[in-house]
Amino acid sequence: MKRKQFLRKSLLGAAGLTLGAKAANSKATERPSTYDKLMAPVGFNHLPNQEIKTMKTILHKADTRGHANHGWLNSHHTFSFANYYNPERVHFGVLRVLNDDTVAPGRGFGRHPHDNMEIISIPLAGALEHKDSMDNAAVIRQGDVQVMSAGTGVFHSEYNKSSDEEVRFLQIWMFPREKGVEPRYDQITLANSDTKNQLQQVLSPSKDDAGVWVHQDAWFHLGDLEKGWSGNYEIKRSGNGVYAFVIEGEVEVAGQQLGKRDGFGIWDTEAFEIKATGDAKLLLMDVPMGV
Repeated sequence: MKRKQFLRKSLLGAAGLTLGAKAANSKATERPSTYDKLMAPVGFNHLPNQEIKTMKTILHKADTRGHANHGWLNSHHTFSFANYYNPERVHFGVLRVLNDDTVAPGRGFGRHPHDNMEIISIPLAGALEHKDSMDNAAVIRQGDVQVMSAGTGVFHSEYNKSSDEEVRFLQIWMFPREKGVEPRYDQITLANSDTKNQLQQVLSPSKDDAGVWVHQDAWFHLGDLEKGWSGNYEIKRSGNGVYAFVIEGEVEVAGQQLGKRDGFGIWDTEAFEIKATGDAKLLLMDVPMGV
């Protein structure tokens, strides 16, 4: 598909992917709003039931995700994104985008704008080079967690740093608690022991808490779990739900058996049990269900 056709059909419009384009000169605030375009299709799917508080769940098997292979980019979309649109899979609470991306050596996303979105990147393999209009330049790898609060507007680019190896990473977008905040960037590096047989907090609403922080009442946890491990997870805030995403392996969450790249949403409950039925790498995203 030609670049112009791809952008025209994209849910993101001009605020979406820039496939190797030259840097734009206009300010992010002069472009169509990322926030408004992503908010437009958001309905009432996967929102809390205010009357009945029986635990609710939603299962998204890996092979039901949206898929786009552009040659340089091979991407799987848990939620509607770009040319993939499913009205039943637009968001989970404030969690709007969960993309599982593989980028070819030396290729990447050219300089493009965002606003009013919390953008989290979690590398799974390889090296991802980031540059932005706040003068940040960094290379993130497996074990790193990166966050960019787009706020009033920011430009950035993401490229595969390697000339001979693919880079694989999760890109996650959340609606912020408030619009118009000052843009910011942050990243952390985890030791292998941080996530071994425990759920390590890697993101929260507080800069004084463990991990990176965001302008949203959200908590992320990563676990590198050995077969046989089990534990309970308590949802951090009333009105929140949890979206569990299996990066690798096999795990049972709230009685549901999950495999590699399966996603499982849980809400209207205070806690649930997790069992590693095989060696597994698990990401938990504890997010407000109200948008």
